[in-house]
Amino acid sequence: MEGRAHNQPEMTAPGHGLRPLWHLEPDCHFLNHGSFGATPRQVLHAQDGWRLQMEQQPVRFMGEVLPGALRAAAQRLAAFLGTQGERLGFVENTTAGINAILRSYPWKSGDALVLADHAYQAVRNTVQLLVQQFGVEVRWVQVPFPLHDATQLAQAYCEQVTDRTRVVLVDHVFSPLAVVTPLEATIEHCRQREVTVVIDGAHGPGMLPLTLDAMGAHWYVGNCHKWLCAPKGSAFVHQGAAACHAVHPAVVSNFFGAGFTQEFDWQGTRDYSAWLSVPAALDFLEAFGIERYQQFLREQARAAAQRVCERWHVQPPAPADAFAAMVTIPWPGKGAATPENAKRLHDGLWSAHRIEVPVIVANDRLWVRISAQIYNEMSDYEALADALSTDQIAL
Repeated sequence: MEGRAHNQPEMTAPGHGLRPLWHLEPDCHFLNHGSFGATPRQVLHAQDGWRLQMEQQPVRFMGEVLPGALRAAAQRLAAFLGTQGERLGFVENTTAGINAILRSYPWKSGDALVLADHAYQAVRNTVQLLVQQFGVEVRWVQVPFPLHDATQLAQAYCEQVTDRTRVVLVDHVFSPLAVVTPLEATIEHCRQREVTVVIDGAHGPGMLPLTLDAMGAHWYVGNCHKWLCAPKGSAFVHQGAAACHAVHPAVVSNFFGAGFTQEFDWQGTRDYSAWLSVPAALDFLEAFGIERYQQFLREQARAAAQRVCERWHVQPPAPADAFAAMVTIPWPGKGAATPENAKRLHDGLWSAHRIEVPVIVANDRLWVRISAQIYNEMSDYEALADALSTDQIAL
């Protein structure tokens, strides 16, 4: 098919030998795949092919090629996620998917929604809009961090469910804290009480093995541009078998009321190449080996966190099995836990050491969140440990 990359990468051992497969600046230590991902050259080449095909005959492409190509891409992604293509709708990012679900729900004044205090800010803003528009009550889950046992997360969600709860929105992997929430107990608790479960899986696809139909959540929203290495602007909404209210995309276009997949497949004139390139991203990862990929991310992140914690003389904030491809580590230096100091530290790491890593303010202290990817090796994390342990960056 035109637009798909045919040449598979030569997948050698993980590490800097794979850096040429990406466009990353060669002299930097990129420890932040978790924020926006990084798309391999091969996948971008496939995206360019789709764009070229679109521009060669835009009318034919939009009317005749696109519908079938989008469904084919959805089927391929669905097979990877353990579901069926008709249960997947494409969106630009997880924020758009969460908006679609929450703003389609038939809220009534006094209805309650359960949300974690460390949920992603864009999701918190969306919920605030529901509070203003419909009088929705928010019941906040106080996430314990440091965390002694990941099962505490499931318990914290369940404790906030009341007779007025209509939706529980669960972070599968917390963006700032990097810990993975066990989902089974929360989903079962809500199922027994007929409460809708929405999973914010921004980091889930690619990072974690997923079988969405077996999971049992009403809705699961995930990004493809992060750990699946697809282009920016590719994400999905999964409609579980138990979903009982209609969901419409944030942009309502020509096919309103025509059904879940048709509404999401056509959201007006736009560049659909990111969605169409998701199969190329799956080709890329499958050439490396999906199980091998996920195992490497998990083992490298944990080994790197252990090394940095030892160098900084700090304790990891949760058991190793609470993390996957990212680990959030307490910063050992002095300085108030303010957004200004977090930015100063982040910018100093980049300007002085060419290290890209997020610095986070959470629970009254500063944290550094490291990501693992197959283009990283231990020397990247050693550079981080050196930069901070020598206290070269003053706050």
